[in-house]
Parts: sequence; structure tokens; C-alpha cells
Amino acid sequence: MQIAQEYDAICILGPTASGKSRFAVELARRFDPVAEILSADSRQVYRKMDIGTGKDLSEYGNVPYHLIDIADAGEKYNIFRYQRDFAAAYADVKKRGKTAIICGGSGLYIESVTRGYFLHDVKPDIELRNSLEKESLERLKQILRQLKERRGAKLHNNTDVDTKKRAIRAIEIEKFAAEHELNVKENLTLPQKVCYMGIEVDREERNRRIDERLHRRLDEGMVEEVKALMDSGLSAEDLIYYGLEYKFITLYLIGKMGYGEMVEKLAVAIHQFAKRQMTWFRGMERKGIEIEWIKI
Repeated sequence: MQIAQEYDAICILGPTASGKSRFAVELARRFDPVAEILSADSRQVYRKMDIGTGKDLSEYGNVPYHLIDIADAGEKYNIFRYQRDFAAAYADVKKRGKTAIICGGSGLYIESVTRGYFLHDVKPDIELRNSLEKESLERLKQILRQLKERRGAKLHNNTDVDTKKRAIRAIEIEKFAAEHELNVKENLTLPQKVCYMGIEVDREERNRRIDERLHRRLDEGMVEEVKALMDSGLSAEDLIYYGLEYKFITLYLIGKMGYGEMVEKLAVAIHQFAKRQMTWFRGMERKGIEIEWIKI
């Protein structure tokens, strides 16, 4: 296909329950046997977290995929590791002459590998965090702006400072960068020219699909999956950290809410999550990223 010759990678993005994975697999089969999928999902990296993260690996068939099941449940996998794991997988795919199809709904993960953001494994600075906690969000923005100006850097994304927690983390990273003279990007193999395709679903239909999928996954054993993770030694705190399905089912299992309340609140949380995903993608467009939206 012509598109594979014009671009370094194809990116299929969209909100949860939009059908993007199925679309990516179908697209990969059109390239068969020269296309492979690189996941851009922040939770599908974890082993034994299958139903709750919606891996649906049976859909892939013989289509090769990467960046799924690469970390143990209980780990705190992060975007720094993802960018480097992606670079290694992408370099391997390209070395073998295959077409790379990026697929996922984690906007920050997508941008980290298609926009080449410079990331570093910055450890938490508790003393700094405590000193900044008393500052207002506006003051934190000012501090961050001043730090970046000193290095000749700019804010690449306003979401860095949309909450105090994010602003403090951004300051933490910026101070570390300045102190360690981290001005040069690592030599990572990342796509330079990407074709973005977005799977578009109207809000009412999207919410219907979310609700339908939620009940299907509960019937398939999602509660039992979370219980098995707890029985294997993961704490309630560990599971709640992963959010959405793992958070609410854990709260149900430890007796913090009833089953009906859990299902209702989880559905609302997933609806809100999908809305935030779309807000992120629209933000990508405002930054100049061209996304071709497709209704399926």
C-alpha cells in the first residue's frame, strides 16, 4: 500500500470501546505479512491483567504485536520505560522491513514516541514536593516557566500544568534536567513521519458500547481476575493504583461498596475516561497533528 511507503508508521488512535484494536488488526492484515502492531496502551503492558485492560488477544490471530505483557502486575511501569521499550521494538520491526502500526488510546504514550519527547527517569524529590505543595497552581506555572526559560526550553504541552500535582512533577523534572545538563535527546529510534487515523464514535454510541462491554467483561470473569491478582499477593493499594476496572472491583472485593454500586460507578468512570481521551486527541490536533477521523 502507498501509505506504508510515505510514512514511517501508521498510528490508530481512539477512545476506549471505539473498536481501534480491531481496525488496526484488519489494517495489518491488508499489509500481510509485512505489518506488525505496537501497542500504545499504558495498562496492557501488564501480565495477568487481561480482561480489565481489554487485551482481546484473540482478535490478533497471526498478526504480530509488541509491548503487551512486558511487565509484571504490581510494577509501576512508566512512560520513560515505554518510550525506550517502544524504540527497541520499532527498530526491530523496521530492521526486518515491516510496517509499524501503532495502536492505542493513551495519548501521552502515543505522543512520547511519535513526537520524540525527551524523557528521563527522574526519581521523586520528596523535599522539593513538600516545599512546593503550599504554592498555588499559578505560582507553580510561573516557577516552571522560569526554569524552562533558563534552559531555553518551552512547555510542549499545557497538560503538564493543568493540576498542581502535574505542575510539581514538571518542576521536579525540569530542575533535574538543569542540574544534570540533560539538554540532548538520547539516540532513540522513533518514527519521524506518522500517519494518524482516529476512530470516531459519537458520545451516545460510545457510552452504549462501554456499558455493553463492561457487562460482557464482568460475565467473562473480570471480578475473578482481580481477585486472583489479590490472591497472588498484590495489595488493594497496588490494584487501586491501576484505576478504572481494577480500582472499583478492588473496592468491591474489600467491602467498600456493593456490587451494583461498583458497576454503576465504574461505568460512569469509564465514560469520563473516554471523554478525557477525546479531549487529549483534540488537543493533539490543536498542536498541529493531522488526524484523519474514521467512523466504523
